[in-house]
Amino acid sequence: MLSRRILLSVFALVLAAGMAWSGDVTGTWTAEFTTPRGDTRESTFVFEVAGEELTGTVSGPRGETPIEDGKVEGESITFTVTRDFGRGDMKFLYEGTLSADEIEMTVTIEGRDRTFDMTARRVAE
Repeated sequence: MLSRRILLSVFALVLAAGMAWSGDVTGTWTAEFTTPRGDTRESTFVFEVAGEELTGTVSGPRGETPIEDGKVEGESITFTVTRDFGRGDMKFLYEGTLSADEIEMTVTIEGRDRTFDMTARRVAE
């Protein structure tokens, strides 16, 4: 009876630790993707999490931009990034699902009928 309790306790701790680790997006991630125009680009994401709030930056060929309206809910993340392309701002809406060391994301360009997908991978630190 005692060994069964110990086994169940150990299992619960391992499961809880795995869930906590797998849901942690904190850190640096990189993604190579193809834009709707067909260009290949790379972005670097630096994520910080406090509770369900996601903050950080996205860096790419046009420099570093802060993350806005970021949220983490279980394995799902959402955030926006507003960039100035010289003819006005464009807002990018990111929706992603975390799975171990990858985040599958769909990016929507607000006000346009354009989306693209990317996979971000955790950078080993």
